[in-house]
Amino acid sequence: MHEEGNTKWQSNVELHRGYISTHRVDASYSERYAALEDVFVHIADGKNNGTSESIYKLDPLEKNALENFLQARNQGMLFSKGNVNPDTGTPTIVDPDTNRPIYIQDGVIPQVEAYCSKYAYNKFSVGVIKMMLSALNQKAPKASGNHYLFLVNEKAWYDIQDVLDDYLGRYHTDGTYLYSMKANDYISVGAAGFDTYRYGSNEISFKVDRTLTHEYGSDKGFMLALDMTADKVTNKPAMAMFTLKGGDIITNKYFGPGRENGLSSGEVASPVAGGKLIIWGYSSVCVFNPYKSFIAREM
Repeated sequence: MHEEGNTKWQSNVELHRGYISTHRVDASYSERYAALEDVFVHIADGKNNGTSESIYKLDPLEKNALENFLQARNQGMLFSKGNVNPDTGTPTIVDPDTNRPIYIQDGVIPQVEAYCSKYAYNKFSVGVIKMMLSALNQKAPKASGNHYLFLVNEKAWYDIQDVLDDYLGRYHTDGTYLYSMKANDYISVGAAGFDTYRYGSNEISFKVDRTLTHEYGSDKGFMLALDMTADKVTNKPAMAMFTLKGGDIITNKYFGPGRENGLSSGEVASPVAGGKLIIWGYSSVCVFNPYKSFIAREM
């Protein structure tokens, strides 16, 4: 009998340092705008003896400000490149007036680009999808049962539709998703669209994002593949947003004469007849395993 036994145990742990950024959108308005924001403006166009009118409605200020804030935050968490010195922990950008440091986090794409597999293709085909799927499976805990998300620009989206439409046609299927008879005896041809692809018990979801079209152009395809399978042990998601408690979206208002609706009495913070809406918040995104990702671009 052996008097002692040994077990070999291996582990691979990496620490990635991240930072939380601040995003802010300001919207200034006059007291007259506040008073007329919900009022229809009628402009006679001269037709029918001046009785026909075109109706216009001012855009709600708070709605537009919130949409701009969400767009700025989402694009920042997607494209932003960090500006923090890894040795000193201080950012390379400061406010020129106050010398206050401005921290910028790494977005999803910069986090992934540093570690993921990359591929440049001349012509998109189902083989490109299978090649990307094979590379992702090699880094996954198991070869089946995974869920991958493909974020694509519009060019890649239409390429996917064309290729999968042709791929499905090879099976000579005659289901109603390819054609159907309408009540007036006309034929409706074409599929509604392909947003999911299954191969080898793995599922791929395609999501088109116009932001990627603006960034990478509309003449070349771009695809970002992420493994969205949650950790089976801890149930931790593959990607998550971090913020301070209660600090994801903060709204402040700065009133002048007329206050919030341009017609109210009360205390004001400015003698200027108007006001300002400020929407800001803290946010950061983390891809927990950037190795399990893939970027493909059309040459």
